[in-house]
Amino acid sequence: MTKNIKMTIAIVVVVIAAIVGLSSLFTGGGMISYVSFSEARAAGGNVQVMGEISNSGALYDSETGTFIFYISNDTGDRMKVIYGGTKPGNFDQATSVVCVGKYRNDAFHAEKILVKCPSKYQDQTVDGSA
Repeated sequence: MTKNIKMTIAIVVVVIAAIVGLSSLFTGGGMISYVSFSEARAAGGNVQVMGEISNSGALYDSETGTFIFYISNDTGDRMKVIYGGTKPGNFDQATSVVCVGKYRNDAFHAEKILVKCPSKYQDQTVDGSA
C-alpha cells in the first residue's frame, strides 16, 4: 500500500471512532428502557419508570437537597421517588412523571425526571387547527 492510502484509512478509522464516541456521549451511552415498578425494584442498573403522581406526600428536604414524592402505576402499586434536585416548576400541574434512575434502599433514586403535564394543545393538529 502506498503512504497516501494508509493515511486515508487511518483518518477514516479516527473519524468513525469519533462519531461513535460522540453519539454515545449525546445519547447517554444508549437507550434506557421503560420497565414496570417490580422490574425496577429487581434491576441493578438505570431504568425508566412512568407513573401517576400521588397528590400526597411530596416534599423538598432543604437539608439534603432532595425532592421526595410518590408515584403509582395502573395496578395501584406505589413507589417512593427521591430526586437529587429541586422540585420542577410545573410539578403541581403534572399528571404523571417519567423517572430515570435506580431502585435501592426501598426507593427509586431518580437522576432525571420528566414531568408530563396535560397540554392545552393535545386536541390540535400540527398546523394549529382543531
